[in-house]
Amino acid sequence: MFLSRLTPKWLVRETRGLSARLGRRLSEYRLFAYLAILGPGLIAANAGNDASGIATYSSTGAAFGYSLLWVFIPMTISLIVVQEMCVRMGVVTGQGLADLIREQFGVRWTAFVMLALLIANTGVIISEFVGIAQASELLGVPRFVSLPIAGGFIWWLVVKGSQKRVERVFLAMSLVFFSYVISAFMAKPDWGEAASGFVEPTFSLDTVYLFTIMALIGTTITPFMQVFVQSSVVEKGMDKDDLPLVRADVIVGTVFACAIAAFITIATAATLHQQGIYEIDSAATAAESLVPIAGQYAKYLFAIGLFGAAMLAMGVLPLSTAYSISEALGFEKGLSRSFREAPIFI
Repeated sequence: MFLSRLTPKWLVRETRGLSARLGRRLSEYRLFAYLAILGPGLIAANAGNDASGIATYSSTGAAFGYSLLWVFIPMTISLIVVQEMCVRMGVVTGQGLADLIREQFGVRWTAFVMLALLIANTGVIISEFVGIAQASELLGVPRFVSLPIAGGFIWWLVVKGSQKRVERVFLAMSLVFFSYVISAFMAKPDWGEAASGFVEPTFSLDTVYLFTIMALIGTTITPFMQVFVQSSVVEKGMDKDDLPLVRADVIVGTVFACAIAAFITIATAATLHQQGIYEIDSAATAAESLVPIAGQYAKYLFAIGLFGAAMLAMGVLPLSTAYSISEALGFEKGLSRSFREAPIFI
């Protein structure tokens, strides 16, 4: 107290100003640090909202309205736990998921897991091509034009692009998911009823009801997401000091992806279910069905979201497969490596 009275006022003001500037600089540094690490968690979670996922969420809203929205809460928590566990293993060990499986369980189990992953990823990639074809035709572009262009672009991006460039493009693709938020608002749902669907669980032993819940969980928490997020963390060279920011990336990405999935369900619940349309066979059918209820723009927004989601997943799926096979066989891997350095991965 005595020293503070002897301190000149101008020095006190300068000290306070310096402290404020240092505080702002520290906040900016934290923001830039987060933006530098931002990517794996957000991309992996959004890749789960692929063409087949959008079809599942649309079918759920059409068949059950708002009554299954409560499933998204435990589903979000579960996905956060799984993704956080993978990034933590990647940061602490510096190894990908396939590396750790081979190290802990041996070659036989690794071969079995990689074969199952390869078969599953191949099937999902085919569904992404179907989603791109359907979305492009909704937008007035023939599939014979859109599919070669989309496939060529993904090949060029993954083979020729660096790790940073690929990640930035994937993050940009994630922005198309906001089209589903707009579609949901255009559908003019009963937000009070939707909120009740989140906080008032409904239960049934009906086969279709239980199958739909399993389909929601299966399309949201998929193996390729875990492989991709852990391998991406390892390739970015993150260490234990980065773990808090990596966790934040996982949490933000998962909440965003699951919120988008909920908006898709709300959009079809407010339109298709309310009009008595309980069955749809694809996301494209859902988009077409929105026209007489929510207007032509809702159809185009839905189609744009479907196209972007399929493109994102079509880029992530081959990468997760390449990461896992390269790690399982002990070959060099990485987007920043040349063909000579990582021929198997490329």
